[in-house]
Amino acid sequence: MRHVLALDQGTTSSRAIVFDEEGRICGLAQKELPQIYPRPGWVEHDPLVIWRDQLEAARQAIANARLRALDIAAIGITNQRETTVLWERDGGRPLANAIVWQDRRTGEACARLRSGGLEPQVRSRTGLLLDPYFSATKLAWLLDTLPGARQRAWRGELAFGTIDTWLAWNLSGGRLHVTDATNASRTLLYDIHRGAWDESLLAMFDIPREVLPQVRRSSEVVGETQPELFGAAIPIAGMAGDQQAALFGQACHDPGMAKNTYGTGCFLLMHTGERAPPPAGGLIVTRAAQVSERPEYALEGSVFIAGAAVQWLRDGLGLIGSAAEVEDLAATVPDTGGACFVPAFAGLGAPYWDAEARGTLVGLTRGTTRAHLARATLEAIAFQSADLIAAMSGAGAALSELRVDGGATANALLMQFQADVLGVPVVRPRIMETTALGATYLGGLAAGVWSSPAALREHWAVERRFEPRMEKEAAQARLAEWRRAVACAQGWSAAGSACGGQASRQRPLGG
Repeated sequence: MRHVLALDQGTTSSRAIVFDEEGRICGLAQKELPQIYPRPGWVEHDPLVIWRDQLEAARQAIANARLRALDIAAIGITNQRETTVLWERDGGRPLANAIVWQDRRTGEACARLRSGGLEPQVRSRTGLLLDPYFSATKLAWLLDTLPGARQRAWRGELAFGTIDTWLAWNLSGGRLHVTDATNASRTLLYDIHRGAWDESLLAMFDIPREVLPQVRRSSEVVGETQPELFGAAIPIAGMAGDQQAALFGQACHDPGMAKNTYGTGCFLLMHTGERAPPPAGGLIVTRAAQVSERPEYALEGSVFIAGAAVQWLRDGLGLIGSAAEVEDLAATVPDTGGACFVPAFAGLGAPYWDAEARGTLVGLTRGTTRAHLARATLEAIAFQSADLIAAMSGAGAALSELRVDGGATANALLMQFQADVLGVPVVRPRIMETTALGATYLGGLAAGVWSSPAALREHWAVERRFEPRMEKEAAQARLAEWRRAVACAQGWSAAGSACGGQASRQRPLGG
């Protein structure tokens, strides 16, 4: 029996899971990742803590599986995307904390570029929008802000990477400065059609090419770990951003298949095949995991705050003692009592892309209770995902079912409401660790543990299928109510909101 180690470095934790060749979990370990909030709208991580905790988790997972390094055929890495690290090539010291994908500090820089008419060029080459979410303006901010950083970057003394690159660098003792196409496609610097870093985009953001990693396939042996880390060298054979890894782990290998991951945020991806569709409807086009020389693509919609809203109920308001309590509390009321919650704590992602939106509660009465707020929070997660599906439908992408994963999928009330407002079945798989499983499959394919993606489909199985129960008219009415609440949240931090009678600044849904 051969085994593969998945390193799953996420926004709130660093995890490691050992899978066998049947796709079964043999060992697991996890370390919670501290969040750093220097200012409102700023979110950071300590890169050295990420590396230390990920290494400890990997060692513990191998030990928990009662295996040795020699028993591990390959390592697959999956990671929080867009999060930006800048470090010294000599010694590997980070110059600053990592700027997390949720960070909004470069909103004004993005607005200036948009006002200069540059977004169409960016959109056509990268499939993305000019938004602080992506890596380029984060990297430019570091180069502009840290003393001497830009000059050092031009001299080739510094290295940039997303978290996959940072982990591969440290695992290999600084020998590997690599990323894969899925992570490169989230930087605003990578031409997804040509499959290369784009010189005009580098010039636009004033990024020295010398800091960029080499782009490799998602399933490819790119190097190996230092022997002393685990007791023997292990091939590093898989790399993919967490959402593309989850798409692969959900066996969504064919055009039209879609998955939604419910984590800190929600990330809905639909596979579109070997051709990039034209970007539309506030959606982005991204690279899917690449296992051969042929590129693969996906439509994506990103919701910034999903599970994080439940954490806010727990940590910010003290309404629940643990995230698991939210379902039981929400189930004590039949509806929200008219309350509607828009958790735009970090602005709104797709399909609105409004960096100035802020969290909003509307429809409150004297009879509103903590149970109503709990239910409104769960419904907000489903409504945001329904907006993404509506945008995909507007772009001509039909959905027959939605495969789901992530911690919040254990919440049956949420999953049923999601099916109700979508009007299509929501399918929960038997193996829920689909992000780590996708990294495992990508690493195992390159190492010969599995022969082809087709051989992996037999491992995917349904645990529960949620069929829509709500009448279509009722679902449409609830969605219309939700979008009224969204209008109240939009543009709040800059110029007031549509709820107060001012024009909204968002990109229109489906527009």
